[in-house]
Amino acid sequence: MQQPSILIIEDDNDINHMLSELLSHNHYKVTSAYSGTEGLRFMKEQSFDLALLDLMLPGLSGEQVLFEIQKESNLPIIAVSAKDDKQTKISVLNKGADDYITKPFDNDELIARMEALLRRHYNSNSPIQTTLTYKDITLDKSSLEVLVGTTPILLTKHEFLILELLMSNPKKVFTKNNIFESVWNEPFIGEDNAVNVHISNIRQKLSKGNADASYIQTVWGIGFKMV
Repeated sequence: MQQPSILIIEDDNDINHMLSELLSHNHYKVTSAYSGTEGLRFMKEQSFDLALLDLMLPGLSGEQVLFEIQKESNLPIIAVSAKDDKQTKISVLNKGADDYITKPFDNDELIARMEALLRRHYNSNSPIQTTLTYKDITLDKSSLEVLVGTTPILLTKHEFLILELLMSNPKKVFTKNNIFESVWNEPFIGEDNAVNVHISNIRQKLSKGNADASYIQTVWGIGFKMV
């Protein structure tokens, strides 16, 4: 798995920032949420490989967030809490968390637990896809090759990453903000035309493989999705 994407749901600014720096230093892609509601919103907008979920959250509790995530996906979840009593741990694990770590935790132990969970979940239970398909498009994430039918399509790095993002969840509408921050790893400035230009280029290149097909839909005022 290349640069797994991690969602941190933690309301304490200092802990959230520390976790973000720790994971970024260990080559994870990080998104930080400071409440359960914000975390669930990010879940609807982006794809993640694992979540670190604090149990003591304002508004929606960690247990409620865990329940909502379980309804929508099989995302691996490590519960993070200052509660170290046996009953709480058993209860949270029975409710669907994959692991439980107590604050204050050792950084190396947390990374080791995350790596073990990612290996178990993606290598054994539900292997992460290296090839995505949609209609007659085949995108190979390991070789960075794209085919439309049998026609090779040469994409730039950013074009490839945008198409990979859209194909990873073809029913989801991705905003320009989603696309820009996921692909460029920079804050979206709101007026940047880079996403529009790259989408246009992708459409033109895909049409070389099948001029009669339509692949990317503009959802006016929102963003883009596969069609």
